[in-house]
Amino acid sequence: MEYSRLKELVPENVLNQILRVRNLTPLRLCHFLAQCAHESASFTIVTETLNYGAAGLLKTFPKYFDAITANIYARKPEQIANRVYAGRMGNGPETSGDGYRYRGRGYIQLTGFNNYNEFTKYIGGFVEPAKNCITNPDLVATTYPLASAAFFFERNGLWLICDKGATDADVTAVTKRVNGGIIGLDDRLKKFKLYSIIL
Repeated sequence: MEYSRLKELVPENVLNQILRVRNLTPLRLCHFLAQCAHESASFTIVTETLNYGAAGLLKTFPKYFDAITANIYARKPEQIANRVYAGRMGNGPETSGDGYRYRGRGYIQLTGFNNYNEFTKYIGGFVEPAKNCITNPDLVATTYPLASAAFFFERNGLWLICDKGATDADVTAVTKRVNGGIIGLDDRLKKFKLYSIIL
């Protein structure tokens, strides 16, 4: 792949990070960039906001809110995160604050204590305190938005799915693993085709 031509498609800071991702092939890179670009609104969003109104809470998190609690939690991102992420992914109860502390960050929204813990191991954060994302979770957004996405791809076997090809079905398969469904598939396909031009 002509990395020089990528400068026209991705921000320079993202390009610099891409060059450090291990085991990238042109095909893997196209899948990776398409998913990251979609999930982060073209590399502009690195932190989950969770600033939902009552209707948004009922639609997005019906398991955690009813009409009464949705109105109580509406437009309170910290409280929303603490409720919906409590007691799972290694997080403590709602009162622990872990839900908000380990909310989604990075280009593919690393979420939950367990994932932050595993990612910290992945980047050597227990050896180098300046890289510890457990004690400083904002690092995932400020320093490691792309590295955390690469970690997600590696940990979830996504590189092998990427290797299968460049068809719409292949992009759909990657999307399902990233998203859990096919939300935003049209945009992901469009972005994949954009990056594929420079394969």
